[in-house]
Amino acid sequence: MYITANTIILAASLLGAISALVGAIIAVYKVIENNKRQNEEIKAMKSELTIVCYGLKGALQGLIEQGCDGPCKDALNLLDKHLNKSAHKPDL
Repeated sequence: MYITANTIILAASLLGAISALVGAIIAVYKVIENNKRQNEEIKAMKSELTIVCYGLKGALQGLIEQGCDGPCKDALNLLDKHLNKSAHKPDL
């Protein structure tokens, strides 16, 4: 059996196809892992935002109890509406 130019070309094309397939699989894996990491970060950010919203609600209620009216009451009402809406949204 002789190694001809066609054999070398065939081997090189096969190697190139296998390399492209492995590269595509690795790229898909990296995208999936990146998506998982981003989802975890988003969950952590949502948790932090919930804590901040409840802290803001407490601060607004304290200001209203001390006699601050107008914008404080409006902001508290809007915040309550937002918290109620977000509490009833399905988690995706």
